Amino acid sequence: MKETKNFPEMETSRLRLRELRLNDAHFILNLYSDENVCKFLYDEELYTNIDEANNYIEWNTYCENKNHNRWGIIRKADGVIMGTLGFHLWDRYNHIAEIGYDLAEEFWGEGYMSEAVEKSLEHGFDFLRLNRIQAYVAPENHSSIRVLEKLGFKKEGIYRDKHFFRGEYYDLYCYSLLKREWKRL
Repeated sequence: MKETKNFPEMETSRLRLRELRLNDAHFILNLYSDENVCKFLYDEELYTNIDEANNYIEWNTYCENKNHNRWGIIRKADGVIMGTLGFHLWDRYNHIAEIGYDLAEEFWGEGYMSEAVEKSLEHGFDFLRLNRIQAYVAPENHSSIRVLEKLGFKKEGIYRDKHFFRGEYYDLYCYSLLKREWKRL
């Protein structure tokens, strides 16, 4: 009997979501060393070496018994990895998870992230039996806010001083989507 994975490979019309691999390390290093991509990530310094990328990949692999995952976002047309996406802080008892995502700058504005997030929502609500998916986003991160609102997320309010980073506190909006509110695009 084949084991069902909590975080299987998935596809959309243009994308494939798959587990990160060690051969993605150079992409991960480039992604998380890009100041524009990381502008609103207030929980980790920019990557400076390949070991940091490898550690990130290792931490996000073999997720079946963990409370987080990270898929690589792959463009099906040419197999190029464009970003990452995943759930964090999966609370299996209360059926809640936090979603996070990032995309290399050269792929911004093409609708890829909305497509990838929509597929992960489908998986979260239908397979993981989540009732609530939440996201924290910097008030200035208008692109991420557009993705969330397009997919039906509601802004619940502001989480004041949510992150302490580089000697400063940062506010984040809290967005959520409940299973009963979700409508596929």
